[in-house]
Amino acid sequence: MFPELNNLLNVSPDKPEQGKFTLLCDVKTDGGFLVHHFLSFYLKANCKVCFVALLQSFSHYNIVGQKLGVNLIAARDRGQLLFLEGLKSTVEVLFGSEEQPNTLKFIRESSSDLKSLYEFVQKSLSPSSDGSAASWKFPVLLVDDLSVLLSLGVQAVAVLDFIQYCRATVCCQLKGNVVALVHDSDQTEDEENAMLVNALGHQSSLILRAEGLVTGFCKDVHGQLKILRRGLLQPKSEHTRSLIYQYKIQDKSVTFFARGLSPAVL
Repeated sequence: MFPELNNLLNVSPDKPEQGKFTLLCDVKTDGGFLVHHFLSFYLKANCKVCFVALLQSFSHYNIVGQKLGVNLIAARDRGQLLFLEGLKSTVEVLFGSEEQPNTLKFIRESSSDLKSLYEFVQKSLSPSSDGSAASWKFPVLLVDDLSVLLSLGVQAVAVLDFIQYCRATVCCQLKGNVVALVHDSDQTEDEENAMLVNALGHQSSLILRAEGLVTGFCKDVHGQLKILRRGLLQPKSEHTRSLIYQYKIQDKSVTFFARGLSPAVL
């Protein structure tokens, strides 16, 4: 968890917001640090987290999590973290037995139906009859990242349907949050990806967009972060508020500063 980012977003693990869909987007850079932030943030906030990890292995997230002060193994063992390791499941689908049940079985199916993935999320976050759900504040779905589904042959419409069902269940029914990362190719010829990014942007109440520097690589400034908030209850002139900060990723933290005010420049 990066305290500076919490300050920019005006949030705290003691009083996290509920019923929100947050879209993480990156273009010409790696926005993975945002995923690590929200994973550690919600675990420290004592929320139950369903993490659909399609990009990296469990050990990768655990190593980074330890640097941020959370132990994913301990969270998984106590039932706070439900982890779907997409890389491992994909290999099992492609090279394992067809009769073996698998959440990502849609890879082998021509319909690319994400019903099995939604059912995994629903089962993971729905209150259980043993009363264990009372131990957690509220449920959270975290996805890293949705663009992988497009690479696996899933159509953007199917991904949007999946998110819509997850929002209806997690945000509306269970009063929890959904956080998802998607890559923006920034190329008009990739119509599926462009449609996915645009549609998700309209559905979200908060967008964090990590962008690479137009000037290229810089050792002291790794990129810029655009923060867009949408408040439907605000006047039309304030429906969308945007802030832009530059950042530098360090070993255990991320430093944010206004554009052109990097300590290296000053």
